[in-house]
Amino acid sequence: MTDRFEITPFLKWAGGKRWFVQRHADLIPKNFNRYIEPFLGGGSVFFYLQPSCSLLGDANPDLIAAYRGIKENWKAVVKSLQYHSRQHSDEYFYLMRGSHPKDVIRRASRMIYLNRTCFNGIYRVNLRGEFNVPRGTKDSVLLSSDRFDLIAKLLESADIRSADFEILIDEAQTDDFIFADPPYTVRHNFNGFVKYNEKLFSWQDQERLAEALIRAKNRGVHILSTNANHSSIRDLYENYGFKLNTTSRFSSISALSKHRKQFDEMIISFTSGDGQS
Repeated sequence: MTDRFEITPFLKWAGGKRWFVQRHADLIPKNFNRYIEPFLGGGSVFFYLQPSCSLLGDANPDLIAAYRGIKENWKAVVKSLQYHSRQHSDEYFYLMRGSHPKDVIRRASRMIYLNRTCFNGIYRVNLRGEFNVPRGTKDSVLLSSDRFDLIAKLLESADIRSADFEILIDEAQTDDFIFADPPYTVRHNFNGFVKYNEKLFSWQDQERLAEALIRAKNRGVHILSTNANHSSIRDLYENYGFKLNTTSRFSSISALSKHRKQFDEMIISFTSGDGQS
């Protein structure tokens, strides 16, 4: 671990886990080698842990560009955000929304700018893969909580990739730690598909994720994964040596069905060497 300093995630992300680290940090293994997060999003767990070695990935190339830009030149990203802040208006928002910058700094600042000024911080694209969320009510482009210098320092030792989750999970070795927070697809929900950035995260992807995590567990990898509290998800994991519990933003973890509600989430965990069965 690095010397700890408080970092607020710089992106607002649907399904973010800020609440999870506040309530359930005790579930995170105390010791591990490399930290691996294949569905990075806002990175709440990563920023909480501040690991000294990490592999970070996501299927969203714009999201990954934001992290890479900060890592490579956070001062240039801030300078670009200052420009966005001065120019910000309805017209400018839609101009930036329709733009397609190539260099990583401009891509990073565009992503952060749109995330902070669009409706509810939602990331959504159309069938052509173009960001199409309208302008929201917030106008702040730079925030008092921003510590891009500390984020850049933390990212120095991170391998950041735009990649499929299975590729990243399959790189995990004994005593590495995977935190996986996928889109919450279930077998019978919307015919087994959930929109994940510009891709569809299908039920087959859920099955592929479970198979990859089972392989990682068998290699002695520590695993913590969150998912929908649904019987179809439980069926993927319950016979493979994982601990399965439920939690929500509004209650503590419970293994008792009477305490579960529709908004519950499932926690799937395995700590190598702890005697789980």
